[in-house]
Amino acid sequence: MPQSPIPDGMHAVTPYLIVPRAAALIAFLAEAFGAVEAFRVERPDGLIRHASLKLADSTIELADASDAYPAMPCALHLYVADADATFRAALAAGATATQEPYDAFYGDREAGIIDPSGNHWFIATRQETLSEAEMAARVDAMLKQGRPGG
Repeated sequence: MPQSPIPDGMHAVTPYLIVPRAAALIAFLAEAFGAVEAFRVERPDGLIRHASLKLADSTIELADASDAYPAMPCALHLYVADADATFRAALAAGATATQEPYDAFYGDREAGIIDPSGNHWFIATRQETLSEAEMAARVDAMLKQGRPGG
């Protein structure tokens, strides 16, 4: 049997976060989202060269920023069983709110936070699955009301 080009437990695309204070971000991800550290390699100065975390069915990799790889915040979309509870847990773990939980026109209950490393997270729970026609009708109605987004 030929070897898969993607390692077991990984997806074709894996977020790789380069942040200041990677150890603090790992602690935040564990407290806020239940992430579990799977692997860590430290540099001689004690900073993290590479770490891998499992967050539900996904893997997040991260490292401390360096001269060769400066910190670069990103945005991530996280589906969870309860967006409201996860939003509250993220705030309790040190996140800053960017969007209180709300029901989006596309069928998700969604909220937004910025983690202590400056990454934006969109926390969502799918509440309803819409057909293309239903989605188009909601977008049309929203635009007719003069609202640019959810």
